[in-house]
Amino acid sequence: MSRLTSLLLAVALAGAPLFAAAPAAPAARVNSSGGNSPHETTGAVIGRGGPRVTITYGRPSAKGRKVWGELVPWNQAWRLGSDEATTLITQQPLAIGEAVIPAGIHTLYLVPSESGVTKLAFSSALGGWGIPVDTTHDIVRVDAKKDTLPAAVEQLTIAVTADAATGGGVLKISWETTQFSVPFTIKK
Repeated sequence: MSRLTSLLLAVALAGAPLFAAAPAAPAARVNSSGGNSPHETTGAVIGRGGPRVTITYGRPSAKGRKVWGELVPWNQAWRLGSDEATTLITQQPLAIGEAVIPAGIHTLYLVPSESGVTKLAFSSALGGWGIPVDTTHDIVRVDAKKDTLPAAVEQLTIAVTADAATGGGVLKISWETTQFSVPFTIKK
C-alpha cells in the first residue's frame, strides 16, 4: 500500500473530514509529478456546501499511438491511468442510477467497449499498482456514456464537475477523441 493510500485510509477510518466543506468552486487540478505520466488530483465540491469528490490518477500520453482498441484493449479491465491504481475519495455516498457507492476511498478502473456499453468499476481493493486489475473486489460497475470529442486529447484527462441543474456531478474520462461520462448525485 502506498504512503498516500495509507494516509487517506487512516484519515477516512478516523472519521475526520478529508476536506472542509466549502462553497461551490470550479474543479481543482493539481499536478504532483512531472515526467512521462505525471500524477494529478482533480475534484469538485458537489452541491451548495456539499461534499468534495476527489480523484488521483497517473496521466499517460498517447505519443502517436492508437489508444482505444490497441493501447487500451476493448472489453478488458483497464487500470484507468498509469502507475498506482486510480483512486476516488468521496465524503458521502454517491448514487449512480440504482447503484450506491459508499463514502470512503475506492479504486476505479474502466472496461471500455467499442460497440457495447463501457463500464466504470468502483472497487474496494486499495493500494495496488494498477496492474493486474483486481476485479474480485468490485463494489459496483456502472454504465459510462461514450461520446466523440471534436479534438484529440494527448494525455488521459479525468475531471469531476458539479452539475448545478441536478445538484450532483459528472465524472468525465477523456483521451484521444473519446470521452466517457458518468453522472452522479449525492446519496442523502
